[in-house]
Amino acid sequence: MTEAKTPKVVSGVEPKLPNAVLGMKGAMCRIFTDTAELACTAVDVPVNSVAAVKTMKKDGYQALQIACEGKKSNKPMAGIAAKAGIKALKASREIRGEFSSALGDKIQVGDVFETGSIVSVTGISKGKGFASTRKRWHFKGGQKSHGQKDKYRSPGSIGSSSYPSRVLPGLKMAGRMGSEKVTVKNMKVASVDSVNNKLYLAGPAPGSRGGLLVIKKIK
Repeated sequence: MTEAKTPKVVSGVEPKLPNAVLGMKGAMCRIFTDTAELACTAVDVPVNSVAAVKTMKKDGYQALQIACEGKKSNKPMAGIAAKAGIKALKASREIRGEFSSALGDKIQVGDVFETGSIVSVTGISKGKGFASTRKRWHFKGGQKSHGQKDKYRSPGSIGSSSYPSRVLPGLKMAGRMGSEKVTVKNMKVASVDSVNNKLYLAGPAPGSRGGLLVIKKIK
């Protein structure tokens, strides 16, 4: 493995380090503080590396492609890993902005976050399958009144009378629910374990256990 290069300070300006990491969602747990007991989500943060550097001159925008290391890579990831001098990559994401990190640099969770940091967490929500309007859109449903005994989960009428005589686009109906990109903002970092590469977030994070999370520091 290549050692991380120390960013250079130019003209007295402090270099800007990456503000995000990739992690895998773990189980819920409890953390006790002096004043409260917090329900937290444990996140495993494997070694993150800079897999590519996007520049304004070459790519038309500035960004870093960060990746978390894994046991093996598929062919596209293997090509990215070879260019960066990394053994194997599990997943990668881009973060926009101008950063001082170079290709192949390592990103440690303790260098990005500290206890009390405010972050946004992006993941893929749990898939719920084909769901009714009551579950998907929180419809009230119909009344279980005289002459209507088995329609209380029905969505009701979807028409629009004689004009426009069609179903309007975007009407809330039953359909596939979940498995969508979800971002939860303003989550608080309850604890940082730099030794075991773990991050503890106060509250529930989106997605299933073992799912990929992009954790970006807001402040």
